[in-house]
Amino acid sequence: MPRYKFTIEYDGSNYHGWQYQDNLPTLQNEIEIAIFKITHEHVRLQVSGRTDAGVHALGQVAHADIKKEIDPFRFRHSLNHFFQGKGISILETEVMDDTFHARFSTKARTYVYKIINRRAPLTIDLNRAYHVPLPLNVDAMNKAAQFLIGHHDFTTFRAASCQGLSPFKTLEQAEFTQTGHLIEFHTRSKSFLHHQVRNMVGALCLVGLGKWQPIQVQTALLAKDRAAGGPTAPPEGLYLNQIIY
Repeated sequence: MPRYKFTIEYDGSNYHGWQYQDNLPTLQNEIEIAIFKITHEHVRLQVSGRTDAGVHALGQVAHADIKKEIDPFRFRHSLNHFFQGKGISILETEVMDDTFHARFSTKARTYVYKIINRRAPLTIDLNRAYHVPLPLNVDAMNKAAQFLIGHHDFTTFRAASCQGLSPFKTLEQAEFTQTGHLIEFHTRSKSFLHHQVRNMVGALCLVGLGKWQPIQVQTALLAKDRAAGGPTAPPEGLYLNQIIY
């Protein structure tokens, strides 16, 4: 049975996250319905990492085993026909061997968090970036972000409801870039805890606003207490950027 790998771009603004939920629009449900319309097979997509409501993706990856053999190019074209105006695009469709798994074959994941730092309200970037009207000190934010790189207990920066078995993660990258009003936070790890990126950004923005000193990010990390970690940045700035195999 062919195993199809899908690389997917989506705007998560109008969806209640990736995972299927009864009576709510989700990305998984929308894509599985489109696959059924083409193949007449009920499939369950396996995804590299679930995204929350309002979170976007530039390169999400999922796979499904489908009995019907379809040319990958035609499959991609047919799927995209059903996604017109729905904020979903299949960037690539590939046939893989059965040892490939969208989640378990992943070697690393990268995220980008986008901030628009200006007084004027957002228009083009509405629901696609975090609007911070007060000036941010990006140099201070980068200094603070260095405390997060490496292997740590990230209890402070995971959701209180996170069901991950271990709070330990190895962060390979945590850095900000700035181009005009656009500030981007780039981070990479094999895997992330629930809300980890958004919680890290929330704390780092406190540094950028001058409410925290950079060393306070390390203090918060060592506290191993979500209450010490500051606010959670909103979902609309977060993009699942790339899945690395």
